[in-house]
Amino acid sequence: MVSNLMGPPLPDSTRTVTKRPRDDRSKLSPGLLPELIGYNLRKAQIAVFQNFQAAVAPYDITPGQFGVLILIRENTGLSQSELGTAVGIDRSTMVAVIDRLEGRGWVVRAPSPSDRRSYALELSPEGERLVDELIPKVRAHERQMTSDLNKQEQQQLIDLLQRVARAG
Repeated sequence: MVSNLMGPPLPDSTRTVTKRPRDDRSKLSPGLLPELIGYNLRKAQIAVFQNFQAAVAPYDITPGQFGVLILIRENTGLSQSELGTAVGIDRSTMVAVIDRLEGRGWVVRAPSPSDRRSYALELSPEGERLVDELIPKVRAHERQMTSDLNKQEQQQLIDLLQRVARAG
């Protein structure tokens, strides 16, 4: 047991690690961070995002917007709520995303043939051209980000990330 100045003794599992004094000339200690999945995922996500932005800079598009365009292209006629569910964002956020994409001339909201209360989403001709131009750039970005992994490791990483996502 570890003594706690504010109350009863704390169990060993809550003991804090003794911190070494920081010498301004020393290297920053990451502590337990490199052992954490979330920390490593976040560092990888930042690297992927920055590389994606560089790869598609002239188009001024985010990875999330690209993902939405791909889902609309592959599922013409889906509703905003179906799209929101697929990407895991709430209805009001999805409306704002579609507003932005529609404002840029990439997405069209058409009346839904099955539900008068919703829209069927589709890419505009300009949106189709954009996606056609972006796909090779995004594939090159993916190759660059996974250049240190063989095909089997790439698939294993995807499988592991999908398992982590399902656990959440």
